[in-house]
Amino acid sequence: MLIGHVLRHHVLYVTLHHELDVTTRAAAALQIQTLVQAHRPVRVVLVLPGADPAPATLSALARTRRLCASLHVPLVLTGASARTRRLLEATGE
Repeated sequence: MLIGHVLRHHVLYVTLHHELDVTTRAAAALQIQTLVQAHRPVRVVLVLPGADPAPATLSALARTRRLCASLHVPLVLTGASARTRRLLEATGE
């Protein structure tokens, strides 16, 4: 299982159970996309497996961030380092 999720009070909590690699990143991003589109939450909280995610995990995170931005759904990261947050903000993801 790549991800887990819970919907509470219209907030979608998504947990990445482990770092993604090249073979799993697209599947995880698609699973998250499906959840967001199906539930239309007021916010998405993404729980990362580590403070500094691997490149494939960052790729899936960037895709999720773009999706949430296009739907005007705030995305909150938990478990991410300040460096990871700055990286996503600086790239406009």
